[in-house]
Amino acid sequence: MNDTATRPQTRPKDKPKTDEPKMWRVVLLDDDHHTYEYVMRMMQKLFRHPLERAFKIAQTVDSQGRAVCLVTHKEHAELKRDQIHAFGPDPLMAGCKGAMSAVIEPVWGDDDDDDEPGGGGADN
Repeated sequence: MNDTATRPQTRPKDKPKTDEPKMWRVVLLDDDHHTYEYVMRMMQKLFRHPLERAFKIAQTVDSQGRAVCLVTHKEHAELKRDQIHAFGPDPLMAGCKGAMSAVIEPVWGDDDDDDEPGGGGADN
């Protein structure tokens, strides 16, 4: 009789695969209740964008209805979206009752925002 005992082999645990993207876009949405100056000031204060980039984002959101402000990881994107929502009304626009709207969107695969007007860019 063979007295050799075999131990069960343990398999290394596979990391759970997530379908969630690593990068997210912060997208500013247009409305008719905020001035270019407001958008530019917000982009400079919240995202530290230079004046030229802030102006380009204001133009893009006005002409296309939306503009990418930043591409970053999800938690940072959520923070920036919430900061946009909390930025307050435009003091230069009579009748403005609140801040602008923004959403976050996943960046899938080879999506590259560097060629979008006012979009893409480095993590701030």
